[in-house]
Amino acid sequence: MTDTTPTDAEDSTDTNAPYASETESPRIGVCYFPEHWPRERWATDVEQMVEAGIDVVRMGEFSWARLEPERGAFDFEWLDTAVELLGEAGIDVVLCTPTATPPKWLVDDHPSILQEEPDGTPRAFGSRRHYCFNSAVYREETERVVREMADHYAENPHVVGWQTDNEYGCHDTVRCYCDDCASAFREWCRERYDGIDDLNETWGTTFWSQRYGSFEELDPPRHTAAEHHPSRLLDYGRFASDSVVAYNRLQTDLLRAADDDWFVTHNFMGTFSTLDSYDVGEPLEFGTWDSYPTGFAQDRRLGPTTPDRLRAGDPDQVSLNHDLYRGENGFWVMEQQPGDINWPPHSPQPGEGAMRLWAHQAVAHGANAVCYFRWRRCREGQEQYHAGLRRQDGSPDRGYHDARQAATDLADLDLGPVDAPVALLHRYDDCWALSEQPHSPEFDYWGLLGAFYRGLRGRGVQVDVVSPGDTLDDYAAVVAPSLHLADESLADRLGEYVEAGGHLFLGPRSGAKLPGNKLQPTLAPGPLTDLVGGQVDQHESPPETLTTRVTYCGESYDYTTWGEWLDAETATVVGRHDEGVGDGKPAVLEHSTGDGSVAYCGVWPGTDLADALAVALLERAGVAHSERFPETLRVAERDGYTWVLNFGSDPVTVETSGESTATWLVGSETVPPYGVSVAEETSAVDLSVTSE
Repeated sequence: MTDTTPTDAEDSTDTNAPYASETESPRIGVCYFPEHWPRERWATDVEQMVEAGIDVVRMGEFSWARLEPERGAFDFEWLDTAVELLGEAGIDVVLCTPTATPPKWLVDDHPSILQEEPDGTPRAFGSRRHYCFNSAVYREETERVVREMADHYAENPHVVGWQTDNEYGCHDTVRCYCDDCASAFREWCRERYDGIDDLNETWGTTFWSQRYGSFEELDPPRHTAAEHHPSRLLDYGRFASDSVVAYNRLQTDLLRAADDDWFVTHNFMGTFSTLDSYDVGEPLEFGTWDSYPTGFAQDRRLGPTTPDRLRAGDPDQVSLNHDLYRGENGFWVMEQQPGDINWPPHSPQPGEGAMRLWAHQAVAHGANAVCYFRWRRCREGQEQYHAGLRRQDGSPDRGYHDARQAATDLADLDLGPVDAPVALLHRYDDCWALSEQPHSPEFDYWGLLGAFYRGLRGRGVQVDVVSPGDTLDDYAAVVAPSLHLADESLADRLGEYVEAGGHLFLGPRSGAKLPGNKLQPTLAPGPLTDLVGGQVDQHESPPETLTTRVTYCGESYDYTTWGEWLDAETATVVGRHDEGVGDGKPAVLEHSTGDGSVAYCGVWPGTDLADALAVALLERAGVAHSERFPETLRVAERDGYTWVLNFGSDPVTVETSGESTATWLVGSETVPPYGVSVAEETSAVDLSVTSE
């Protein structure tokens, strides 16, 4: 096997051509802030990184004031020194454009670059992400600083790629409501609609006397007395996301013009709703995202916050994001939780070995690099209570040992892409529309995706998370938790997939609205009705105090949050309500069409029902699957390797079935708490749990 560890600067560049996601062995990296530490410490830091097996470092994302302390007076010497130290040690460097934190002198010179809240309050200097994407002044300043950095580091043999900005939209900053955004929104609507009458008809502005006489009358949805018009909100969400897309492309174009050997990426966030990552990611070689499992288990959870999830995270929540950001060229985790963190409500210490477990989980789902955030706990500023791989005195912290072990584990794995037989359809338009009118305080788009995703992953099935606009022909089965906005073109595409032998599963609230966010002129699922073979007669959003159950294929199951009772026209009823006003009414339909099939489930399934629905779909589609794994155990496959990942506090033993015999490369058939084993010559469907 070829050793892909770079030994010098020249080898580092050659190994990763044309960009670093194509390296054969997964990489362990770290985020480093040399500007936070005395210069005499840097060489020691680099030496300790090499000892840990770290071979890629990200730097510079918050360094504008250090790089340009006053207008036009650029100081690259300190960053040049750090880049050279890393490069000479065989460590590749990923630099970041520093635009997430415009310096104070720039804000003082041009206060108009600041974002505004819906009530007009400026988002003042003092933290980060306080600039407006539609500020012409800030775009000029962005072009100036990015061009300066890119030209300075063009042809540098140690710099292999760039990250644009940092976490676009973090802290609810995708949507700004300033005058620059008002002007840009009017222009965006002019380009989208065939005149103001077309906009009025698409939105439905006769309601509450909201009709517009011209595009000049349009404003951002600023603070008002009651709810804003849902179609206006949806289009403003689309516009705001498109503004980020344009801003990001400004940066990617500048970087590529300076050196087209660089890769360019951006670090997205987990289950993040207000930014369309597909559109932002279009000009990137690959995507990255920032993974903080114990934080996500609290503030964006897809299930209850159990003790195990507080120690190791919710495996399906994290994996859903891995699969979302995985593209043709894989993905990176640009920030991996290294220990305790500062921002969630509580910060328990991760379980022993969890930081290693998370690196393996990412690689199993297609990551080509995992970069821990950060190298060393910072002694100043807002993130002093965020762990690093090393503590503030420079001594190793718990995460350092886990990162070092992960680097050793992964060094000899030669990995290609993940091959997934099932697609989960995900679309930001549906997320935005359902978020504006959830019709239940518990209705969360990501939670609904997670319910169906968990059913698939609990059976050891690999999943691609894709847009409905992507090609679906290669998937044996497609799960669409909620295609809320639908038109005839979407129905035609899905119909072609099913007619050709595909197996489609649709979840509740699908086809309820037109793309403009008005109800369909016909009953839901609107244009999907012929495909489903039935319609929605009634719906309700029951609180937890009401008992909600359905009978599916002869078994009784709980559901929650949303329920529909259906009229079957040409479909077969396979599930019925057995409680409440809709008692006896159809809840789940199956319909054969062409060479394929369609199932429609009108309720938000509980864990057991989601599993039963997943098994039925997989069997119709002929997709191999395992016995049901415990919720703390997940099995993932990539290019001939199988990972057994234990997110629980008890050891788990697995065994192989039939003629399969696992060859354990990491660990063994007994996986310790928060541990991992990696095998060849077996797959998820061959494994079962024998003890917990």
